[in-house]
Amino acid sequence: MSNMQTNTDAASTMATVVIDGLEVKTSTRATILAAAKMAGIHIPTLCYLAGTNEIGMCRVCSVEVEGQDNLVPACKAKVADGMVIHTQSERAVAYRKMMLELIIAEHGLDSTNYCFSCPKNGTCELQAVCREVGVVESPFATEEKKPRKAILDSNPFLTFDPNLCIQCQRCVGACNNRAYNHTLQTGKRGTRTKILAPFGEDWKATECESCGNCAAACPTGAITEKRRKYYRDWEVERVRTTCPHCAVGCQIDMMVKDNRIVDAEPANGPSNKGMLCVKGRSSSFDFVMSPDRITTPLVKNKQTGEFEPATWEEALDLVATRFTELRDEFGGDALAAFACSRSTNEDVYMLQKMARTVFKTNNVDNCARV
Repeated sequence: MSNMQTNTDAASTMATVVIDGLEVKTSTRATILAAAKMAGIHIPTLCYLAGTNEIGMCRVCSVEVEGQDNLVPACKAKVADGMVIHTQSERAVAYRKMMLELIIAEHGLDSTNYCFSCPKNGTCELQAVCREVGVVESPFATEEKKPRKAILDSNPFLTFDPNLCIQCQRCVGACNNRAYNHTLQTGKRGTRTKILAPFGEDWKATECESCGNCAAACPTGAITEKRRKYYRDWEVERVRTTCPHCAVGCQIDMMVKDNRIVDAEPANGPSNKGMLCVKGRSSSFDFVMSPDRITTPLVKNKQTGEFEPATWEEALDLVATRFTELRDEFGGDALAAFACSRSTNEDVYMLQKMARTVFKTNNVDNCARV
């Protein structure tokens, strides 16, 4: 292939568009939302979650494209060379507000719909987008009080409140496209879409792993971790650490309130990319403040047979001395090193290195296979 043909092909995959008066050069594979982000232009979104949910259901990101009769969802519509796009035109803004008014007509946006007591109060994306767009009430709301749907909370970690669901399907995308569990699904009730969340009494019969990635994706309080009711976001401090449950090395933020860990949430680490399993999300911190936790080394008193507290220096010196004695008396093959599957790869490497160079043994094993 000649250089001229290669250059022509490359040029054909690029587009020049104008967004709110700014010229943007980008790939024809890019969406309007991505191109706007490149230009530093903010378009509000609600159902969109990059790489997880890109179905364009809520239409909150709709923009006006010159020459097109209908508004288009910026999260789905691809750019084309010569496009002139308006994200804040009178028509786009009015349509955006109407979409949100329709959503909150069903959902509610005040204390009558438990907003103040909702676990997501303060971190609810629906609240935030409505505030940004300027929607505080809905002209479409009816005066009739609808019967509240039953809350599903048999799962020990997760709760689903269908009364707060806006059918954005982000939870379904997180379960199917990121966690690959394919447990959450969408269903129909007449012409309405509904979320089939397996958190009722038969939750054990499903394939749900209680990983909580659906709750993390939910923009409202529809799916929440049960622990969220014990704190609000402004009450906690986030402390970055590495999940202790296996050697994958998932990055995790511990939520600390009054010097106690009350929750955990995933960080965007290189190995987990904003995801966690049920152990990392729900079992990585309760033991920290447990009264049964051993916080100091214990050495058995040969006279009494009882374990007694010792300093780390005393304990490590005893272990080093005994290992050295055993190696010198019986040879390195009398010793073995057994690594914990919860240790990091770096720690396991150091253990096998110590076994081969200090213990003089190749007897090295690890329990990660179980």
